[in-house]
Amino acid sequence: MNNTFVVIMAGGVGTRFWPFSRTNFPKQFHDVLGTGKTLLQQTAGRFQQICPETNIYVVTSAEYKELVTEQLPFLGPDQILLEPSRRNTAPCVAYACFKIASKNPDANIVVAPADHIILQEDIFQDTIRIGLGATRMESILVTLGIQPNRPDTGYGYIQYVPDKKMVKKVKTFTEKPHLDLAIQFIESGEFVWNAGIFIWSASTFKAALKKTMPDTYDLFEEGNEFYYTDSESMFLTRAYAQCKNISIDNGIMEKADNVYVILSDFGWSDLGTWKSLYEVSEKDSNENVTTGTLLLHDTKNCIIKTPQDKLVVINGLEGFIVAEYDGVLLICKKDDEQKVKEFVAEAKYVDNKFV
Repeated sequence: MNNTFVVIMAGGVGTRFWPFSRTNFPKQFHDVLGTGKTLLQQTAGRFQQICPETNIYVVTSAEYKELVTEQLPFLGPDQILLEPSRRNTAPCVAYACFKIASKNPDANIVVAPADHIILQEDIFQDTIRIGLGATRMESILVTLGIQPNRPDTGYGYIQYVPDKKMVKKVKTFTEKPHLDLAIQFIESGEFVWNAGIFIWSASTFKAALKKTMPDTYDLFEEGNEFYYTDSESMFLTRAYAQCKNISIDNGIMEKADNVYVILSDFGWSDLGTWKSLYEVSEKDSNENVTTGTLLLHDTKNCIIKTPQDKLVVINGLEGFIVAEYDGVLLICKKDDEQKVKEFVAEAKYVDNKFV
């Protein structure tokens, strides 16, 4: 049990969830589902059955240190890993795994984003335990695969070797394909979505990184004398200045030859967009998902999230996102939600306070 560690990635901004998710207060720190717990708190909570609280680490941006400390008060200072700059997930994961390995070379590590929804937590925990058992026995990199229900271009796709084993060998790993390719993947029936939740031993991860990203390996290997010391922050600033901006998917998973997948079904959503929140939320008789003080007329199939202290009257909308937060109002067709990133870029050009 004490060799099991969890790394929660909580440094993202969640641009596609704008205006609710903002640079100074991203979605992982919000109670998105109205459960009384933020996404970060829910994520940490589901892993408290997997390992001791002392073995849960959160990697985040330095600017979110106070938010993490406030929401997860059980974390010690050494369990909050502060990135000096954003360099995507490969450096983030490398930092956490190397730091943990410097303390426990036998560590078996789960890596998970802070902003995913898991509706069936018991099944999720059982799936994680299967993965941990496999990575204790073999030098393999394990990811969790979700059966796709649409040709989404926002996910990585995994093609696996069909057999009766719980942990299946991966044939190909493709990150965020274009639409035509995603459609082919779905039609073939041989692909699952990569849930972005990984399991591996520290030694297996380090070996994979050394093979596929040797420069990054060398950078974080040099940190062994600095982890858990007062010099760690200074070392990180220097290391991150030299890191490539690259995802763990592109950096390792697409290139490694020892990648495996567990086919999973535990009510998963990465909550990457307004549409994904709509899909997992309870709907009223008109298929609307609503939060706020609202008067709705002839309005269907919408997701509406507005402040409780403001009366909002809507007439005649179908299939729209209506979201207001901190001085920004977004009204956008659900089918056009991929344009949200463009809106954020334009808002930043107008005035940074809106992003």
